[in-house]
Amino acid sequence: MKLLGIETSCDETSASVVQDSTDLSARILSNVVLSQIEEHEPYGGVVPEIAARAHLHYLQNIIKQAIIEAKTTLEELDAIAVTGGPGLIGGVLVGVMMAKALTMALQKPFIAVNHLEGHALTPRLSHDIKFPYLLLLASGGHCQFLEVLGVGQYKRLGTTIDDAAGEAFDKVAKLMNIDYPGGPAMERLAKTGNPDRFSLPRPLKGREGCDLSFSGLKTAARVLIQKQEMSTQDTADMCASFQKAVAESLAERAEHAIKMTSSEITHFVVSGGVAANQTIRHYLQEIATANNLEFIAPPLKLCTDNAAMIAWVGLEKFKLGQIDDLSFAPRPRWPL
Repeated sequence: MKLLGIETSCDETSASVVQDSTDLSARILSNVVLSQIEEHEPYGGVVPEIAARAHLHYLQNIIKQAIIEAKTTLEELDAIAVTGGPGLIGGVLVGVMMAKALTMALQKPFIAVNHLEGHALTPRLSHDIKFPYLLLLASGGHCQFLEVLGVGQYKRLGTTIDDAAGEAFDKVAKLMNIDYPGGPAMERLAKTGNPDRFSLPRPLKGREGCDLSFSGLKTAARVLIQKQEMSTQDTADMCASFQKAVAESLAERAEHAIKMTSSEITHFVVSGGVAANQTIRHYLQEIATANNLEFIAPPLKLCTDNAAMIAWVGLEKFKLGQIDDLSFAPRPRWPL
């Protein structure tokens, strides 16, 4: 069983072919990802109109490359899956219309995938773990704790009440004139910084529940940055201090989330772009170990947006008979 996945929800144009296999290394036949960093770098963030036009320009060739790398043909596919939301609506529209066109031309099943579910089920693609498990989904636009009970079955335990973790990284990076994307750049600079140099808050620490907050942390960093001329070492120290504050906040909230789960879980999973941060992984690993849970983080290439995770959710839904019709409308917002 082979599925094509298409992902165009933000600033990565991606297509992937996955197959149903017990061999984890054989599941992803191709996963082509074209980042639009150069297009958006002058603006310090993603410009929706530019992203949509780039998807429109590149998507056809990206799909063609994915099919070639998978050593298959469009006719051999069993279904086509595409991100139907949430995301920048212009980009989502491009992907959905391409998937619908292929569906009609090839007479294949069409499956609309929630982008967040792509991140949520990535650990089943990379590690084949069983339901249920606890998930921290942390990315540029989303940050929440979820109890993953099954395909399409999620219980949200907590979420950010303001900014997402990745968004906070990008905004603080911009304050220090660090190149976009800010998160990975701050992680690199933090390696030469002192994580205890700047005193930053841990929002909601000790509060009941596992909701998250990063707006106050971002504001505290801004106040310190604007107080002085930031030298190269000052910048590195702020990157390290901010990274440690985010990691400790996520870890403290994770401890609460573990206690809030209603089912017997054996795994604590982190996914999404922020899951690529090694310091954050280390702090979350310690929390998992302290609570006798196995810690799982997908390979770095599957943490950021990619079509393999969309194709995999499509495969899981297809096996359960969860097919969509062509009346599906793209959604800028789509809670998991």
